[in-house]
Formats: sequence, structure tokens, C-alpha cells
Amino acid sequence: MAFITKTDLETHIYAELITEITRGNDTNIDKAIGSAISEAKMYLSRYNLLALFGNATTDPTVVDEYLEHLRHLVTDIACWHLVKLSNPNIDLKLFRTLYEDAIKTLEKIMKGQATPEGWPYKADDPATESYNENASVQYSSNPKRTQHF
Repeated sequence: MAFITKTDLETHIYAELITEITRGNDTNIDKAIGSAISEAKMYLSRYNLLALFGNATTDPTVVDEYLEHLRHLVTDIACWHLVKLSNPNIDLKLFRTLYEDAIKTLEKIMKGQATPEGWPYKADDPATESYNENASVQYSSNPKRTQHF
């Protein structure tokens, strides 16, 4: 199952406008959705992306109620990518604002200023060398100067 589909875009853009923008070519919709998912993944690298988004063979493992906001953000981004093709009867400023708001929210999540409920973090990589974090800071100073008269 895909993370978002054409019918999910219909919550933001009427179906007849989607058909008019894409001229009936659903590959444009797939490209917009794929681009939106990739863009969202760039900001969410510390989370378990397979559990959040799934892939072609597996569904997301996170409970749907925790994914609703993420789906909404990705739909905003996908609609912006789709609307850039053409804008029949669509206010571009509105969709640009929605796109910018979605990116700002993803940046807050990336920086740790917002913590989504129920999103699993990426597991630690066992191949990464461990080091003593207490020894990672070293203090030193120059030799003390003495005055000679």
C-alpha cells in the first residue's frame, strides 16, 4: 500500500482539477507523491523511515492515528509539486504557503523542537564505533606568562 495516493490529494484539490492539471496522466501524480515523500524523508532521517513510510512491499508499521499529521504534511508538499505544473482555478499563493508551512514543521521535527507522538527512532548502528563521550572534550591553556623587569 502506498503512503499516500491520488485520492488523498483530493482532500486538497478537486478531482476534476487534478485530472485537468495532469491531463489524465497519473505518472505525474506518482512523481509528485514520490518527490514529496523523498523531501519529507530528508528531514526525518533520525526516525525509522521504513516504519513511518513503508516501501513498495511493506506497509508502515506505525499506528495510523500517529501518521495522520505526517500524511497531511506530505500531501501538502505533493500538492505543491503537482500544482507547479499548471494552475487552473487554483490559488498558487495558498499552496505555496501550505508547502512552506509543511517544510517549517518538518524542520522543527528535524531540530527536535517538535516531537511527534508514536514515531519510532532509527535503531543504533552496531557498526558505528563507540567512544567515551566524557573524554570527547579536552581543556587546555597556554603556559602562564611571567614578567621580567
